[in-house]
Amino acid sequence: MAQKIVTVYTDDLTGSESEEVQTHTFALDGVNYEIDLVADNYDKLFEALAPFIEKGRKVGRTRGVARSRGGATDGPTAEELRAWARKNDLEVNDRGRVPASIREAYRAAH
Repeated sequence: MAQKIVTVYTDDLTGSESEEVQTHTFALDGVNYEIDLVADNYDKLFEALAPFIEKGRKVGRTRGVARSRGGATDGPTAEELRAWARKNDLEVNDRGRVPASIREAYRAAH
């Protein structure tokens, strides 16, 4: 008997399926939240929070903030990944989450 396990990644905001879904965390009033979003919806979240982030005070990072689906908290920054992708002729946006395909290509190359 063969068994096949299929993982489906779904954007929590729209319910759409995508391989580019990433997990994001944020906190409000001492409650930590986690949401799975595609890059466009993450941009919407970030733009909505931007005025508050700009005026707020940083109190440090909590463990797990840099976590992504199945990834560790260490590794290259988004800027480093974008620079590497461009150097290797891969298409990547200037903002938003770096696609999982770019992160995987980076890991495979290193």
